[in-house]
Amino acid sequence: MPKKLDLTENLEKYIIDHSEALTDVQKEIIQYNISLGDQQRLQISVSQAQFLQTLIKISNIKKILEIGSFTGFSALSMALALPSDGLLISLDKSTEFSLKAQSFYEKANERKIKQIIKPAIESLKELKDSSQKFDLIFIDADKENYLNYYETSLELINKNGLIVIDNVLWHGEVADNSKNDKFTNIIRKFNTHIKKDNRIVKNITPIGDGITICIKK
Repeated sequence: MPKKLDLTENLEKYIIDHSEALTDVQKEIIQYNISLGDQQRLQISVSQAQFLQTLIKISNIKKILEIGSFTGFSALSMALALPSDGLLISLDKSTEFSLKAQSFYEKANERKIKQIIKPAIESLKELKDSSQKFDLIFIDADKENYLNYYETSLELINKNGLIVIDNVLWHGEVADNSKNDKFTNIIRKFNTHIKKDNRIVKNITPIGDGITICIKK
């Protein structure tokens, strides 16, 4: 069997230090999120942000939908990789976090991001009713609605477009049969749904807390 790396904290820092550099505002968001204590877990990892930026650039993506934005690290990271005529629509129900995110976007002089502040289920219905289509959809919101977000995303994504879902390895607990709490089982059920879905090509990548990349056929 091929040798596998143990992705320690030191090794992840090395990877980040030798990849594309973060902007000053990205670094500021990270420091702000650290100040929030346990809530900082809502931020995607730096390696995930860098991976998403690479996906966007090599796939010539121009229009992104983000479901769940927290304080804006993921949205800003993705928007920075978009072409000048690109657009990112960011959905989040938290006014507090959305306003903070907006302050970071303004500081970065990033105008490609449009925020919609309301429950994502409502926003997704409105986007579907207006016949919007996207090249990439990133799902990183409340886990109870992952299946709903995914199914609606399939209607909103262009053919050959990408749906990327965060937290699909759930701290490794999805593979631990001794773990049977509510959220672990929600993610397991979601992963099984994706595995059986023949409408997409799918692959789980162990970056951050695990992301699934789906390509719509």
